[in-house]
Amino acid sequence: MVGNLKAEGAYVVYIGMRSVRVGGPALCRADGNMAEYSAFALLRNALSGNRDWKQAWRKPEPKPSYDVIVIGGGGHGLATAYYLAAEHGISNVAVLERGWLGSGNIGRNTTIVRSNYLLPQSTRFYEFSMKLWENLSHELNYNVMFSQRGILNLAHSPAQADDYIRRGNAMRLSGGDAEWLSAEEIGRKVPGVDVSGSARFPVVGGLLQPRAGTARHDAVAWGYARGADRRGVDIIENCEVTGFLRDGDRIVGVTTTRGEIRAAKTAVAVAGSTGRVMKLAGVDKLPIESHVLQAFVTESLKPFVDMVVTWGAGHLYMSQSDKGGLVFGGNIDGYNSYAQRGNLPIVEEVMSEMVAMFPSVARVRLLRSWGGVMDMSMDGSPIITTGPLPGMYLNCGWCYGGFKATPASGFSFAWTIARDEPHQINAPYTLDRFHRGVIIDEKGQGATPRLH
Repeated sequence: MVGNLKAEGAYVVYIGMRSVRVGGPALCRADGNMAEYSAFALLRNALSGNRDWKQAWRKPEPKPSYDVIVIGGGGHGLATAYYLAAEHGISNVAVLERGWLGSGNIGRNTTIVRSNYLLPQSTRFYEFSMKLWENLSHELNYNVMFSQRGILNLAHSPAQADDYIRRGNAMRLSGGDAEWLSAEEIGRKVPGVDVSGSARFPVVGGLLQPRAGTARHDAVAWGYARGADRRGVDIIENCEVTGFLRDGDRIVGVTTTRGEIRAAKTAVAVAGSTGRVMKLAGVDKLPIESHVLQAFVTESLKPFVDMVVTWGAGHLYMSQSDKGGLVFGGNIDGYNSYAQRGNLPIVEEVMSEMVAMFPSVARVRLLRSWGGVMDMSMDGSPIITTGPLPGMYLNCGWCYGGFKATPASGFSFAWTIARDEPHQINAPYTLDRFHRGVIIDEKGQGATPRLH
């Protein structure tokens, strides 16, 4: 299975009742040195006062040329570089990040991982991603803190219940997992939810995906960066792309704040900045819009909810972090923006929905909020494709789904770059679908980006 570690040369460490495989050929650098993280390394560094830990990744100067340039040092760009090296043997790769690694959406999200989709194209892709998530800490030899605590989608009307049950059946037919819970079962599993008959939006049931959950967003970036670095990839921070180099119509490299860098292949994975970056290449018409999506976290509480819960009468999703804060988000702000901050109307909307779902949190204090720039596609589904110019590859249009898709996105984008053709899981996600009208409208909102 893709992503599994090879057993040869590895050893197993038992932590409590869990077995953790450490070491092995899949975790070696190109120079043959073993990865530093293991139970033995932890013990050795504890005895030495933690003075001997090495940097997680190098800080190289850019070379004049590479086989592949990946623009964007977020989760998708780093995962793409990792899988180019790990799966295709292409390690002469540079990841160019205009700021510090993980300063974009990979560090500005609510950390939810799920595969509870309806359409077959979506269920195949996100279930593939879920399987990669389930082995990711072992694959990277880095704890990404993936917690399969489950996600529960609350239904508030018989019609919505029918819709959720249909989705659950589609998930199970595609090899995923789904359970239908009654209101009484929800009351026992999540005592804080108002399932009383007097609730303004009565809960009639809910769709549970037990294998869904959360992961540590920073750890995902750090794990992929470290894994890519161990395979020879150059991760170049504070290197903003300012233009593209051409040979006729073909893209042959980029100009940056740190000089020209040439490459046979140039991949763009910059989320909400896609429009701005692609305009530098003369591509000013893409089926995406940029919007700001806010997220919030409260003060720390005692254990309150042990799964992700979403509200069906509006747009709200919430979980509790390992630090105790309630992490939640809702709708985008509804206007085009490149700002990593939002406005108060959405704050009020999300707070009111949260109190309607969990009345007991009404007096909990908000600790902080932040924003990520979403690249919203016309049909709410991603774009992972060759082109739109020769020598260029594009990964964008993730809407709300970027974080949970990180492993599958990186894997399939690396495949597309290495082989100049899509993998079967991203074959439906090309730009051509918009020309042919074969849209993947998971939400059923039509060709209106802000509604997805």
